[in-house]
Amino acid sequence: MRVHVVSDVHGNVDGLKRAGDGADALVVLGDLVDFVDYHDHEKGIMGALFGAEKVAGFARLRREGTRDETVAYSRTLWASLDDPAGAVDEAIRTQYAALFAAMTAPTYATPGNVDTPALWPEFAGEGIRVLDGEVAEIGGLRFGFVGGALLPDGVVPRPRKGAAWRPYLRVREDYDASVAQLTEVDVLCTHGPPALPELTYDVVARRAEIGSTALLDLIHAQRPRWSVFGHVHQPLAPRARVGLTECRNVGHFKETGQPYVLRW
Repeated sequence: MRVHVVSDVHGNVDGLKRAGDGADALVVLGDLVDFVDYHDHEKGIMGALFGAEKVAGFARLRREGTRDETVAYSRTLWASLDDPAGAVDEAIRTQYAALFAAMTAPTYATPGNVDTPALWPEFAGEGIRVLDGEVAEIGGLRFGFVGGALLPDGVVPRPRKGAAWRPYLRVREDYDASVAQLTEVDVLCTHGPPALPELTYDVVARRAEIGSTALLDLIHAQRPRWSVFGHVHQPLAPRARVGLTECRNVGHFKETGQPYVLRW
């Protein structure tokens, strides 16, 4: 059995068309949308709406500024549009139409933090299963899926008037409840990593993303063969071993165009 795994697609439609070549199944771990292109500031949704110069400023704040500075700058950008929510919705739908059409059957997918899960059922056609807090059997193994990423502890998401888009960021209780739905898992498939420092630290952004202690607890308790994930584009370490489990960041697919291969 051969399964290809990708994460952080960020608009790489051509790569996604080839990702399932030679595989019995394709697993997609989210971040389909190309929202901010940090390498080519003219691309992505923000590049199309605001231009390369404004996106370059946003990218600089993401690297060097505080969260409050980044949020404040982002709000000024969205306030400059007459209908920011409508513009973003149209752009996301356009990307999803192309991205879901590029997936080969059978595909098993879970959303990332740069996704709009509510739209996925509209675009996921025959042969594409969307899973979040659920288990699917593939080739005799149980694959457990959890989407999204964690909010910092104490941060409560609140609806904000005029907000153009909301990332799929989850409070810990909600995220942990999805993890708790997974039983007897052989392959743990998540967008975000388990809480291991070498897997959560991004050496380019020079900060740690939030890893899940619930995922790490599941790994210790259920001892799956693999834990596969993405989210951290340039990790300090691409892999770590936890007991019998191979924990693997499957890579920034937008840049590599190469799936990670599971064989058994």
